[in-house]
Amino acid sequence: MTITDWPRTAAEPDPDTSAPAAVSGTPQPVSRTPGIVSETTEFISETESGTGTGTSPAKLTGTQKWTAAAIVIAALALAGIGLYLSFEHVADFAFKQLRFESKGKGQLFAVGVDVGIMVMIAVDLLMAWLKRPISWIRYPVWLLTGATVVLNAASGAPEGAWKLLDYVAAGAHGVVPILFITVVELGRTAIDRVVRPDQAERDSIPMLRWVLAPVATARIFRRMRLWGVTSYPEMIRRDQQLIAYEQWLKRKHKGDISKASEDELLPMKMAPYGYTVDQALAMPDEQEQAAQEREEEAERRRLDAETRSEVAKAASEAERLRAKGKVEAVRAEVDGQTGQARAHARAQVSAAERAAELEEAALETAVIAEARAREAEAERKEAQEREAKAEADLRTAELERQAAEKRKEAAEADRVAAAEAQAIETQAIAEAREAAAEANRRAAETERAAAETRRAAAETRRAAAEADRKTAEAVRLQEVALADAARVMKEAAEAERAAAETRRAAAELERRAVEAEDAAKLKPRERAVRKVARMILAVGGNANVLPLADIQHELAVTSPGTASEYRQEAAELLASGYRP
Repeated sequence: MTITDWPRTAAEPDPDTSAPAAVSGTPQPVSRTPGIVSETTEFISETESGTGTGTSPAKLTGTQKWTAAAIVIAALALAGIGLYLSFEHVADFAFKQLRFESKGKGQLFAVGVDVGIMVMIAVDLLMAWLKRPISWIRYPVWLLTGATVVLNAASGAPEGAWKLLDYVAAGAHGVVPILFITVVELGRTAIDRVVRPDQAERDSIPMLRWVLAPVATARIFRRMRLWGVTSYPEMIRRDQQLIAYEQWLKRKHKGDISKASEDELLPMKMAPYGYTVDQALAMPDEQEQAAQEREEEAERRRLDAETRSEVAKAASEAERLRAKGKVEAVRAEVDGQTGQARAHARAQVSAAERAAELEEAALETAVIAEARAREAEAERKEAQEREAKAEADLRTAELERQAAEKRKEAAEADRVAAAEAQAIETQAIAEAREAAAEANRRAAETERAAAETRRAAAETRRAAAEADRKTAEAVRLQEVALADAARVMKEAAEAERAAAETRRAAAELERRAVEAEDAAKLKPRERAVRKVARMILAVGGNANVLPLADIQHELAVTSPGTASEYRQEAAELLASGYRP
């Protein structure tokens, strides 16, 4: 026989026995334990004191309604009679014995007590009708009603010694108030049963038991009230089970219950708290099971918390990667637009510089040609001056010729003079000879000056021919410069158009590549590797030609090693056949 195999009692336990209901001030039992607070029957209103076991119908018939109306009218009449009978006695007693200053104040006192009783009774009945009864409101009503009974009885007390009839008279003064309170309590209980027809009723303890075993019956009444046990037979069965278990325990330990274990003594310890023998014996296993369930629940919550934390971390990481991807995409777009703008600006600057150089060269050529034209004009004027000098030289030569003729004539004259006066040299002949010698000298100088003039004229003609040649060359160079400027402008326009076409093709290629990457849902590193692959294709397809600095700038990485890894992976991707 195990600990739970104790003998059956004469009264079998009710299989539907409910666990004791909880009341304030009692220990809270372990949760999920059968027969504890959470599984007890609903607490019964303290106004219930019926003796039946069934429930009243929810609705009244017509006859029952008329009967209820008649009862209400009779109750109101009883209340009026009670007020009428007690008013004068209470007012007179308050004025004479309670030392109120006047009869009016005594009457006000009586009216206040009666009105207070009626108001509290009305509130009590109304709240019971609304299914929200206020249990404590009956106690002030009972107290004031008791005070009214005492005052009415005191008003009929004799001034001398009491006789038997005096006691009857004093008691007669309290009959109507007691009867009124009884009717009110009856009406309150009736209202509670009408508005809550599904409310279980409590069995009453037989009066004979109160007479035969008042102490034990008081303990049973207390336990029924504390733990919400509505069935008197059920309470009796519980006591029988406890007594039978205690006797079995004594037999097991040969009359010494102190040898029993803590678990075996649980039914006696837990009986004052409304537990049955079965519930008390099942407590250790149920508590261990509840503890194990709590541990499992705590472990489950911990695992759930870890799972939620990991999910939150994963979601946060995914959000961060998405944000980083968006930033990388925007950065790539901005970098692409910046690169296109830079290329466009470089092409424009190069074209502008080339055009400026050609324009400067053309301007310089034009200035040189103009300077040379001015120089040729000056040389032309100088040639004209030299021609004028040449004419003067011609005139000098003519004079020299005339001088030569004169010298010839002088020589002829000398010959004649020599023939006429060979031996006679007079002073006149000597002077003539000296004049002839001077004339010869002057003629030689004139001839030398003429030769110099001829040489200068020849030089002037040579310089004029060189100036004409240089002027023609300057004109030719100016025409070539203008043609070069037009060609450079055409080349710049063609380069601009080619650059725009290249930018458009690069943008379209980049757009298609980004769309393909978005469709493939690539990771940020895979996107970066493909971008580096497109950069390698842009520089001719040789990965070694692409500088690491360009990769660091485009991908916003600071480590050259990381840029080298991107370039190596991009080269492998191109080798595997990747084409954007």
